[in-house]
Amino acid sequence: MNITSFQPESRTPGLDRRPILIIPYMWIGDFVRCHSVVKLLKERFPVRPVDLLSTTLCAPLTDYMPEVRQAIVVDLPRKRLPFAEYRLLADRLCREGYGTALVMPRTWKAALAPFLAGIPERVGWLGEWRFGLLNDLRRGERRRPRMVDQCAALALPADAPQPEQWPLPELRVPAGEVSGWRERLGLTDARPVVALAPGAVGPSKRWPGASYAELARALIAQGCDVWVIGGPSEATLARVIRDQAPEAHDLTGSDLRNAILALAASNVAISNDSGLMHVAAALGTPTIGIFGPTSPWHWAPLNPIAAALQQTAEKLPCQPCHKPTCRVQHHRCMRNISPEHVLDIAQRTLAQSPAA
Repeated sequence: MNITSFQPESRTPGLDRRPILIIPYMWIGDFVRCHSVVKLLKERFPVRPVDLLSTTLCAPLTDYMPEVRQAIVVDLPRKRLPFAEYRLLADRLCREGYGTALVMPRTWKAALAPFLAGIPERVGWLGEWRFGLLNDLRRGERRRPRMVDQCAALALPADAPQPEQWPLPELRVPAGEVSGWRERLGLTDARPVVALAPGAVGPSKRWPGASYAELARALIAQGCDVWVIGGPSEATLARVIRDQAPEAHDLTGSDLRNAILALAASNVAISNDSGLMHVAAALGTPTIGIFGPTSPWHWAPLNPIAAALQQTAEKLPCQPCHKPTCRVQHHRCMRNISPEHVLDIAQRTLAQSPAA
C-alpha cells in the first residue's frame, strides 16, 4: 500500500481549511523525522496549513521545510509544569484557530496546551493516561517499533494500514544562502568538504574524539577541507580534533542554522547516531553514520545514507543496548570501529559524490 491510496481533499469552497498543529519530539533528529508527517498531511489535506510547535533550538529547521506554514516557538521547561506558561501557549494556539493537533510525545504535558486551547480534534497515543486531554486516543503504538512509524501513523485515520513507504524528510536550502554563508565565514576553499559531527546525546553513542581527530588528519592530508560541527557541548570535542588536525575548522556553536548550512555545503558528512545525521540525510548530503549502542534499523534516517557503520571485530552480546552510557564500561561497540575503516568508506563516498 502506498500513501497515494489516500485521496486528497478537493479544492472546492466550504471545505475544512483550519490549520493543523504538530507537536513533535523536540530532539533534532526526531524533529526532522516529523517532516514525513508534514508531507503526509499536505498530501491528505492540501488546503489546510500545517504548523509545528518548536523550541528555539529546532526552529531553524522549519525554514527549510517549505510545506510548513510557521513554527510556534516556545521553550517550556522539561522537568516542571509552569501552568501560567502553558496557559499563555494555549491562548496563542487558540488565536491561530487550529482544527487538529497531532501530539507525538506520550506525556500528558504535551497534550495540555492543545486541550486548554480547545482544539477540536486532538490526536495521540494512549500514553500517560491522557483521557480527556486527547479525544482521538490511539492504541497499538508499541506494535510499531520505529519512531517514524509511530509518528506518521497519527496523520492517518485510526484504522488505516501502514503504507509501504512514508514520504521522506526533505530540507531544501537555497544555493544562494549557502554561498553567502561560506563567503561570510571565509570558507571558500575549492577543496572537497567533509563535515564531522562528533556529538550525540549520551557518551555511549559517541565515536571517540581521538578517532575523529585521526580521521580528520588523514582527510586533510588527502586534500579535503574538514569542518567540525555541533552545539556548544561539542566545543571540547572540536578542540580534541583540532589539537591533532589544526587545519580543521571549528564551526560548533549555539545556532543550529550554522550546522544546517555547513551540511548543505558539504560533499560528505560523517556523524554519530545524532540529530545532525538526520539533518545531513534530509539535505541529500552523502552521509556516513557511525552506530554503536543503537540499531540502524530503528534509528537510521528514513532517507538513504551512504553507509551505516558498525563494529565487525566480534559479536558483542550487549549490542545494541540503546543506553546513553556503556553499562559494561568497555565501549567496544564504538572503539572497535577504526579510523582507517571510516576513511576508506569516506574516500569511496567522496569519489561518488557530486561537487557541493
